[in-house]
Amino acid sequence: MIAVIFGIILFAFTVFSCLPKEFFGLGWSGDVLLVLKGASPVIAFIVGVFSIMVGIADVRDKREAKRDEEEARLAEEEQSRKKNVEEKQKSEKKKS
Repeated sequence: MIAVIFGIILFAFTVFSCLPKEFFGLGWSGDVLLVLKGASPVIAFIVGVFSIMVGIADVRDKREAKRDEEEARLAEEEQSRKKNVEEKQKSEKKKS
């Protein structure tokens, strides 16, 4: 709840600071645009690097999940083979 209130306060301040002085604002709209123009390439770079890192981690997680599924499938097959062999041995002992 505090985060929502804080967000609303920051939003209101942003609107107030960008309003022209004629409308009882601070008139910082030109300065805000200048900062946004200068920061856009830096922000784009940071977001791009972050996206690449998330993508690489996602690919690794998918590979690991596929490997784990394959290992589980092989373990299950091995267990069923052992069970079948044991059942055959028991049936052969009963026949003898």
